[in-house]
Amino acid sequence: MKILVTGGAGFIGGNFVHHMVKKYPEDKIINLDLLTYAGNLETLKPVEDKPNYEFVRGDIADRDFVMELFERERPDYVVNFAAESHVDRSITDPGVFVRTNVMGTQVLLDASKEYGVKRYHQVSTDEVYGDLPLDRPDLFFHEDTPLHTSSPYSSSKASADLFVLAYERTYGLPVTISRCSNNYGPYHFPEKLIPLIISRALADEKLPVYGKGENVRDWLHVSDHCEAIDLILHKGKPGEVYNVGGHNEKTNLEVVKTILKALDKPESLIEFVTDRPGHDLRYAIDPTKLETELGWKPKYTFETGIRQTIDWYLENRDWWENIISGEYANYFDKMYGEDLSE
Repeated sequence: MKILVTGGAGFIGGNFVHHMVKKYPEDKIINLDLLTYAGNLETLKPVEDKPNYEFVRGDIADRDFVMELFERERPDYVVNFAAESHVDRSITDPGVFVRTNVMGTQVLLDASKEYGVKRYHQVSTDEVYGDLPLDRPDLFFHEDTPLHTSSPYSSSKASADLFVLAYERTYGLPVTISRCSNNYGPYHFPEKLIPLIISRALADEKLPVYGKGENVRDWLHVSDHCEAIDLILHKGKPGEVYNVGGHNEKTNLEVVKTILKALDKPESLIEFVTDRPGHDLRYAIDPTKLETELGWKPKYTFETGIRQTIDWYLENRDWWENIISGEYANYFDKMYGEDLSE
């Protein structure tokens, strides 16, 4: 079996590659990534020499390249993680998000249809549902919740989801979609909340928190997410959407204070900053469908997961310090040579 993983040098995609290479030694895992700013091949060091793993550098929005890759490899499964994902960046440059997240997805769908993949899986986000009010803890996102996006990022992901479902209905392409809550865990790029707070707190630097820190997110450990995608890929029903949530709702301020307490750092490091435009108030996923139909359950609570995550960052300082310094961007040339990076 050949499984093409796009965006496998990113945070969730990289963790998924680790999971699949280890769990399915008889399958070939092909990692396609353009290595934009958030792609980091150092994340794949533990698997780069495995016989069932191959890295390919390329752009999912490059139709000729993608078609040639599918012609050569003939993947059985495609799992699309490749996406621009930082909301703040989408506000300043929406066009990049349309190209990768929408046009890139459409190219992958065309290639999957052309070469008869057995399953195309789209990794989406709960942000396509918009947000929920802070004063209604009884409300949750369900798979049939109407799409109601707030940012260019979430709009691009919602558009991609609609293309995926349209290809199932129009062309009979066997597709599934997963929509997850906020992920955390090892190999998370340092611009995101949890690794940003860990790295800055260790340096005794000010910790920027939007508004009053009251925005609520449902936190999902990345390894639980990878298990869910694996399950959906192999047992999910074509044409279906599955929500993946961690049952761990926390305000941003609670998350920051939890990290400070674990690192024995003072709360005086917290600095409230001007809120993000259109900042979603609350995300909350109901994963009942995934739990009842496919038997998935998260292994981590937020308390056990955040401790594991903090420990990982303390034990792997070189990984995130290389990102902060920019050194990580040179790893491709060190490993593969400049002539292969064109």
